Amino acid sequence: MSLPGWLPPLEELKAYGGDFARYLDAIYQIFCADFVVSKPVFAGKRLSLKRHPIIQGREATFWHMISEGNDEAERLPDLRRCERIRWPRPIIENTEDAALKVWREPNGSGHRVLIWFAEAEYLVVLDERKDYILPWTAYPVEREHQQRKLEKRWERYSEGN
Repeated sequence: MSLPGWLPPLEELKAYGGDFARYLDAIYQIFCADFVVSKPVFAGKRLSLKRHPIIQGREATFWHMISEGNDEAERLPDLRRCERIRWPRPIIENTEDAALKVWREPNGSGHRVLIWFAEAEYLVVLDERKDYILPWTAYPVEREHQQRKLEKRWERYSEGN
């Protein structure tokens, strides 16, 4: 797999001597640089953050990008998500790249934007609001059946537009 030059390398735990607390602080700083200090723009709208619930002093969006689980209070860090903390912003900013499949789907009263990077097996999900967009989550999609489902959702969207 040859990834585009705009996609940063993985941020690996071994670079922090296996010290997870140090690693968590470092990836949080990366997240803050990408989404708090400077605000990316998607489709002409600024990106904001889902801040609550704040857990261990860190916003909900951060936890959604680095952990998994259905219960907010019980989410567990996932190293594959953590390693890719540098990926969501450049993926959001490079949606014109042909390697990315971008589409909208209804979600409740609004829409979600899905950015599927099939070659990298990675999905970024944005939640559209009236005047802004929330980066909702981002994660590796490793199971083949999940990848096939995303491809079918993309095809349905493409055929309808």
